[in-house]
Amino acid sequence: MSEAPLPSAADLVDAVDRLADRFRSMPQSRLLAAVPGHPSRARAGLALARSLASAALELEGEPPREVPDAGPFAVGDQLSVAGHDLVLAAQGRPEAVAAALAAVRETERLTA
Repeated sequence: MSEAPLPSAADLVDAVDRLADRFRSMPQSRLLAAVPGHPSRARAGLALARSLASAALELEGEPPREVPDAGPFAVGDQLSVAGHDLVLAAQGRPEAVAAALAAVRETERLTA
């Protein structure tokens, strides 16, 4: 029995774009509503953006920097930027793409 193929960078871009668009279209009441493990959907999205950005910086050999909390309405854009940065940094590293995609999918499930 063969292992399932690792996801591609395109899979990660699609998932990040879909989740970022969902955050951009959420009304304030949904953005600010709590979800398990986070005080709000926006904070869950920010945690993911921070994780993706941190992974990208690590792959690039850069020192860690934290994505700032720019408010709930910025989370979609922050996710998009962090996710696309990670895709670029993870070229040739399918395991990093797979880990990021799993995190995106978990946040998507958590904030549905």
